[in-house]
Amino acid sequence: MKIAVCVSGGGTNLQAIIDAIDKGTITNTQIEVVISNNADAYALERAKKAGIKAVCISPKSYESRAAFNEDFLKQLNSYHVDLVVLAGFLVVIPPEMIKQYRNRIINIHPSLIPSFCGTGYYGLKVHEGVLARGVKVTGATCHFVDEGTDTGPIILQKAVEVKQGDTPEVLQRRVMEQAEWKIMPHAIDLIANGRVSVEDGHVIIDEK
Repeated sequence: MKIAVCVSGGGTNLQAIIDAIDKGTITNTQIEVVISNNADAYALERAKKAGIKAVCISPKSYESRAAFNEDFLKQLNSYHVDLVVLAGFLVVIPPEMIKQYRNRIINIHPSLIPSFCGTGYYGLKVHEGVLARGVKVTGATCHFVDEGTDTGPIILQKAVEVKQGDTPEVLQRRVMEQAEWKIMPHAIDLIANGRVSVEDGHVIIDEK
């Protein structure tokens, strides 16, 4: 299975995917391209170090969002990937891309959807919301992308304990280490080996 990984920042989830492929915990998969909307994203360096093609496609380089969306999809299509992985990609995915890649785009979100998700909940804002509400358990969710914000079919979730004295930064790190870096590689491996299907908006995993 050929994948494209889209990322806006440091690329810690990208690194988790690269490492999992190297270790063999993700099988039957190769990263065809890493795409960032941010020329300064360290994720692009991670890709180059791993010998993976790294491309920057920034909305700032286009006269309109429509022109960016059109060229982004055209460039993505040129790599003929089977799956698009959003690993901290802070760009709204255009409807035409979602339609073309139905149930072939996955995202990682740093909470247990449907809590602390949707418009405005991204990055540290998620963990700030968790701490402000005082919940005892948070986590991460890997899901397919549809036209809504964090509303697509859920593939995997993993819970993480919220501890007294946590700051948003400390909690963010724990959620990454204990949940995000585990469930996203696992979801990719399941998809690569034909063990994931979507029926009536719900994910069915073939428990081999």
